[in-house]
Amino acid sequence: MLSPLQKRTIQAIVNVFETGRPTGDYSNVTVAPNDPGHLTYGRSQVSLSSGNLARLVREYCAEPGAPHARELSAYLPRLEARDISLDSDAALHSLLREAGADPAMRRTQAALFDHSYWDPALRAAQTVGIASALGIGVVYDSFIHGAWTRLRDTTAANLGLASGMPQIHSAGVDEAEWVGRYITLRRNWLATHPNPLLRRAVYRMETFAALFARGNWELALPIEAHGVRITEQVLEIPVTAGSAVRTP
Repeated sequence: MLSPLQKRTIQAIVNVFETGRPTGDYSNVTVAPNDPGHLTYGRSQVSLSSGNLARLVREYCAEPGAPHARELSAYLPRLEARDISLDSDAALHSLLREAGADPAMRRTQAALFDHSYWDPALRAAQTVGIASALGIGVVYDSFIHGAWTRLRDTTAANLGLASGMPQIHSAGVDEAEWVGRYITLRRNWLATHPNPLLRRAVYRMETFAALFARGNWELALPIEAHGVRITEQVLEIPVTAGSAVRTP
């Protein structure tokens, strides 16, 4: 069971990885060379190639009174077709940046990231038998960054576990052993990947490796993620005693 502060801390770490800001950059538009996602946008960078950018824009356009809905809706056919010529469409990029300041877009992004990434990551962590805030953070980062299933199965095989991912505890594996092995294997996978963009992303696992080495399983603040200091004040979260976020 995670506290609201732990959830926001996990999301802040990933926000730093994606946009350099603990609270995220809802207006961030990125087109990086060698990125198979092509055009990416928002707090945790939904991509054109995944179809989630189209979904985000479609859901935003359905928001009553969304000020940029009419202009953005004209792009929906091309977004849904995953038209990579949108990588260089300056007018769309400008619209997305403007929409990022709209509270309706921020609400839409928060809902989409929870439904499409956070909730599935919690279910995946539960399936494996991971309960710590640090462990869930590692899983969530992999859902955002990609290749969770591949590295999950690689870790299982490396530990001699059968495919199909039984609960690690019933298989006699400690959570710390599993998470530590996963971090190491994922870092090595990134470091040796043929795509130079992924090779540069080793800092993601190095951040988690540092937290692992310190034994910060609860993600107690302050912490540092890729050179950015995350504090409770930065996150601006009033913490209510006894409040919690339950894993499904």
